[in-house]
Amino acid sequence: MRTLGIETSCDETAVAIYDSDDGIIGESIHSQMIMHAEYGGVVPELASRDHCLKIVDVLKDALGNHSINTIDQIAYTSGPGLVGALLIGEGFAQGLSTALNIPLIPVNHLEGHLMSPMMEFQEIKMPFICLLVSGGHSMIVDVVEKGDYKIIGQSQDDAVGEAFDKVAKLLGLPYPGGPYIEKLATEGDPNSYDFPRPMIHSDNLDMSLSGLKTSVLYKVQKIINLDHNKKANIAASFQKAVSDLLVAKITKAVKEINRKDVIIAGGVAANKFIRSEFKKLEDLLGIKVYYPDLKYCGDNASMIAFVGSMMNAKKRGKNTSQVRARWPLDELKK
Repeated sequence: MRTLGIETSCDETAVAIYDSDDGIIGESIHSQMIMHAEYGGVVPELASRDHCLKIVDVLKDALGNHSINTIDQIAYTSGPGLVGALLIGEGFAQGLSTALNIPLIPVNHLEGHLMSPMMEFQEIKMPFICLLVSGGHSMIVDVVEKGDYKIIGQSQDDAVGEAFDKVAKLLGLPYPGGPYIEKLATEGDPNSYDFPRPMIHSDNLDMSLSGLKTSVLYKVQKIINLDHNKKANIAASFQKAVSDLLVAKITKAVKEINRKDVIIAGGVAANKFIRSEFKKLEDLLGIKVYYPDLKYCGDNASMIAFVGSMMNAKKRGKNTSQVRARWPLDELKK
């Protein structure tokens, strides 16, 4: 069984092919990062237009020497995300589905992130805990079984990736800020500034990032000569504060729910410092921590194709729009 995956939820145009016997046999992605960097964030209208321009070429690149006629079904991201961008992917998927007379499967983008490490690590078995941290989402999910996801904690304000972007802007770094904060932090001392860890001692698994971001703002405003060294120390101290908060919440979640496997997924999971801090929990808590390959941390079509391959017939869509700007994970079982 071969599943073609299409991902256009934001600013990546991606197509991949998942073979149930051989895994990912073709994938291609076009990033709009450079185009949106000029504006300091994703411009929805420009994103939609670029998806239109690039999606055919991305498909051809992903197929390589494989014939489009060898595809058995098509999975595409139908939410959550930018509506205009999602509609481009859906329309393209519907056209291919009709032309090839094969099933069409709408997939939740967040579910793709939850399941992405399972493409690489066959030993991962449900149930497990997933910390999903990206530019738009920050949540702790108890993955009970396929389609049964319980959100047990989430950010009450900024997403982790969003906080990284905003702090990067305060320090005069380019967009997207996460990789630049991470790189700059390697030159700084993470103990230089004692930034707050909001809600780290709360009796629940929810998180907050806005207070931490505001604390960085006030510190930057007070520094008269914000030179490179001070910026590096701020970046390192901020990154450490975020990591401490996330590690504390996952530690609490593991102890409360008693899961042995923990997955860290989403764009922020590419951060090497955060990865190293979570790896320390393996011996401390007697658990196993998994991350997707770096290329699967961000938005990609491979995870969409993989999730689509796991779908049953009841979940298959019709040629009517399934696009949703918001699509909570805990609604999937309904």
